[in-house]
Amino acid sequence: MTTIRILPHAQYCPEGQEIQAIPGTSICEALLDNGIAIEHACDMSCACTTCHVIVKEGLASLNPAQEEEDDLLDRAWGLEPNSRLACQALLSNQNLVIEIPRYTINHAKENH
Repeated sequence: MTTIRILPHAQYCPEGQEIQAIPGTSICEALLDNGIAIEHACDMSCACTTCHVIVKEGLASLNPAQEEEDDLLDRAWGLEPNSRLACQALLSNQNLVIEIPRYTINHAKENH
């Protein structure tokens, strides 16, 4: 099992949380399976940026980002060099520390 430590986020996990997930699972699936309701407006089809996370530790252990993901990340709020879309980042056996950004760009939720 892989341990994911989620840094505190006011909406999703105010105290922070540590969860266990099976390698090969996406970060998004792992969060949802453990009761952390991260946004994923496109149903994990790599068509939006609402599941954007910042990988603080363990980035190199994830599968490489594909061009489609990189192109979408360019539109993410708070983009950092270690940003990934949680729906596309697959876990290995190495533990991670992630941060869920404070904001997302979700036009449907924002009534645009």
